Amino acid sequence: MGGRVRRYRRFLRDTGAWARGRLPRGVAGGVRRHRWFLGVLGLGAVLRVVTVLGYRPALWFPDSYTYVVTAIKPRPDLVRPAGYSMFLRLFEPFHSFALVASVQHLLGLLVGVLVYLTARRLGAPGWAAVLASVPPLLDAYQIELEHLLVSDTLFATLVMSAVCLAVSRATGPVSPGSSAPSRTVGLVAAGGIGLLVAAATLTRTVGLPLVALFAAWLVYRARGRVLAAGVMIAAALVPIAGYALWFHTAYQRFGLVGANGVFLYGKTMTFADCAVMKPPPDLAVLCDPRPPAARPPAQEYVWSKDSPLVRLPGITFTEENDALAGRFASLAITRQPLDYLGSVLSELARSFTPDRPVYPDAEVYGYYEFPATPPPPPGRYPATVGAEFARRYEQGPIDVRIAEPYAGWMRAYQSVARLPGTAVLVIVLVPPVTAAVRRLRRGPAGVSGGPAGAGPAVWPLPWATAALLLVMPPAVAEFDYRYVLPAVPAACLAAAFMASKPSLHNIPRNVRI
Repeated sequence: MGGRVRRYRRFLRDTGAWARGRLPRGVAGGVRRHRWFLGVLGLGAVLRVVTVLGYRPALWFPDSYTYVVTAIKPRPDLVRPAGYSMFLRLFEPFHSFALVASVQHLLGLLVGVLVYLTARRLGAPGWAAVLASVPPLLDAYQIELEHLLVSDTLFATLVMSAVCLAVSRATGPVSPGSSAPSRTVGLVAAGGIGLLVAAATLTRTVGLPLVALFAAWLVYRARGRVLAAGVMIAAALVPIAGYALWFHTAYQRFGLVGANGVFLYGKTMTFADCAVMKPPPDLAVLCDPRPPAARPPAQEYVWSKDSPLVRLPGITFTEENDALAGRFASLAITRQPLDYLGSVLSELARSFTPDRPVYPDAEVYGYYEFPATPPPPPGRYPATVGAEFARRYEQGPIDVRIAEPYAGWMRAYQSVARLPGTAVLVIVLVPPVTAAVRRLRRGPAGVSGGPAGAGPAVWPLPWATAALLLVMPPAVAEFDYRYVLPAVPAACLAAAFMASKPSLHNIPRNVRI
């Protein structure tokens, strides 16, 4: 009875505050506590509104048209999983790509909120949490990517949701002198993590290794108990297996896509030397006599009509051609493992360059810049066909309309407000370097040379997630600037954790942020 009376009095007090044009005491305290983050969030929202006003209805990428075709005619695509297409299908009744772009901007804001709230909840100081939220909220290339009709913003949101849920649910008080947690992920939360990872995988196949990563994390946090990890794996694999079965009904082969071998072939053509590989005759038709230094980027071996693979009979992604390309790629990797490793590392290094050189070509590079003039219509055949479906989706023209001065403001902003690759490298290195320094500062008896916060307990999962998202594209296909951006929020979250000061066993279960 007393609790009800107190709640009623608080309700009357807060209602009176609103009536007098004042913030209630609790709300005002929250605003003061989070004022710097709210400022960053507000600026991020304003920038996204300006983008929506400046570029209508949205910006297009060559892949966008294929996504729209699958949205209108649901069928597994040979090149890309259908997760983003189903996202587009949700909004098809509204016939507005502007609405889709606006929702993607809201998802971008949500990622920044997740980074900040998770960092604060697990003990990171306010300044570190705010700084961690700045790249996903204010980086001009993140905002431009959200305005493109591609899968990366949805993918990043799903991955960060899974990461934040996993570290929040698996972190609790620990016994003094022990780094093992006394709290494990519940089965419901484990199932939710699995579903989020499955949705990310069905949006971009690069998410598939996250199933193993999250399972290993849950086993580690549960002191070797595997029940939660088993639930997470089951929740992830059931939707993925269901999609593979759907794919089989369409193409009579199991898989999520039918292009893994083709893209790996393109990757290996950056170094493959048939004089070293000595391929059998059926694979030798895929050789390129030019030296690797004189060859085009990897993507040209997938799409260009001059590619040895594209010249084969049938479409590039038939089961036979994909299997042939996969065998060639496997032979190249096994016969030239050091060349393969060097190719991966050189492509990965592009993520960390201080400037932003044109790559893989001027056309693709241009899609990541806010344009000053309407982009030309798509040239590739699948895109020209997809444009007709896009007009059906929109029930009107889909040409990009550039409205000044808003578009000009975003072009000017993009020229100065971006996260350099060197900054990405520093963010990625902060957690392992800080953890190593803290370990070295421990005395011979294992006494810590400094206070350990939530960071030492939870940073490995977001950090490993970011590292995986950075490494996988150069390892199995090629580097692309837009593939770097989904890794940044996870890396920022891991770095924020390392600024934690209080000992983890002193953090209450429900931290007030």
